[in-house]
Amino acid sequence: MDLFNYKDHYILTPQQLRKLSEHKYSCFSASLMDPLLQPWWNWLVSKTPLWLAPNLITIVGLILNIVTTLILISYSPNGVDAPPRWTCFLCALGLFIYQSLDSIDGKQARRTNTSSPLGELFDHGCDSISTVFVALSACISCQLGHYPNWLFFQCFCAIALFYCAHWQTYVSGTLRFGRIDVTEAQFSIIAIHLVSAVMGPEFWLTKVPYLDCEMRCLPFYFATGIDLLLTLRYAKCILTEGCGKNGSSVAGTSVLSPSIPLTLVVLPALIIAQKSPENIFTENCSLYIMAFGMVAAKVTNKLVIAHMTKAEMEYLDWSLLGPALLFLNQYFNCIVPELWLLWFTLIWGTQDLLRYCAQVCLEICKHLRIDLFRIPYTPKGASMASTATSTHHHTSSSHSQSSFGGNADKNGGSSHRKSTRLTNKNKPH
Repeated sequence: MDLFNYKDHYILTPQQLRKLSEHKYSCFSASLMDPLLQPWWNWLVSKTPLWLAPNLITIVGLILNIVTTLILISYSPNGVDAPPRWTCFLCALGLFIYQSLDSIDGKQARRTNTSSPLGELFDHGCDSISTVFVALSACISCQLGHYPNWLFFQCFCAIALFYCAHWQTYVSGTLRFGRIDVTEAQFSIIAIHLVSAVMGPEFWLTKVPYLDCEMRCLPFYFATGIDLLLTLRYAKCILTEGCGKNGSSVAGTSVLSPSIPLTLVVLPALIIAQKSPENIFTENCSLYIMAFGMVAAKVTNKLVIAHMTKAEMEYLDWSLLGPALLFLNQYFNCIVPELWLLWFTLIWGTQDLLRYCAQVCLEICKHLRIDLFRIPYTPKGASMASTATSTHHHTSSSHSQSSFGGNADKNGGSSHRKSTRLTNKNKPH
């Protein structure tokens, strides 16, 4: 763990890079919505230019999702004020675009024959960041800031469950999606944003007849039930489906070891929020979720890398510096304003996450000899010109062989077929 400069120290060892090269993506999905959306995704990827790198598709979707969420947050940073309807619609649109682009990046990689372990890692890394903003935007759209404990629970459930999804992958070697999983959750949140956009955020404050609760409680009661089912499913997989020696993880380590980094994020977040004399979470819930969300994203990325490289996961990380300072500050009766330290936690965690991810991507690109945001591409016109040149060269060669008594038909035909195959092979799919 180098504090100031990743560039002077390699994050991944040669052994990890070798294991990464050997990594094979393993996934099982029983999602209810995925088969229904396949025609849309297939049509969308068919309209995608062949020169467009899959990782570029992923990052564009993530940026759109973050920007639209930040616009929503700017109008209701505490989750109490009603945001304008158009900001809710913008969030729904941003999440739909992100979801669609995130679903076709793998298809684009296979279509252009550029699939690599880096693409899988990059996709999961973007998802770890997106999870924070998607969960927070849903809570703000419902004005859940009136119930800060509910807001805390929902956001950190989303963050923890995403971590647990990769925890069970680290243990079993296979990423599993249930009947109600990520896609269903994303479209449920899109629906929440659309209801807020059409009916107004105040709709969620209306009382439900005969149930004596507000309308906004219904989707979160449902989400809590789903969270419980997912937790039980992940727990069963983690405790019983270890693919390593004696039921251990893919790295041969204890199946419970990834619980330590998660605990070091969630437990301090809970204690700091509950014990704050300045009500740091209640008054700044969006800032708080984003700050700890960046720390959680860093820890999740390290777990994904540990799985893909079959390595033991480090427990401590420099991104935990911010939460540690907030915790110690409370212990010494807040000698520094908590809001200052919360901003420090967000800025420090964000830059640490970005620098770490950038360095890891650079190391993998160098090892695999690929570019992050560019893929090999031969324009159609250039390919046709290459074919014409090869054909002309073959014709000249055939005439030469004929004048010297060679078997022009046999050798020339064979040469032409070989040239055509090579040219077609270099054409984009």
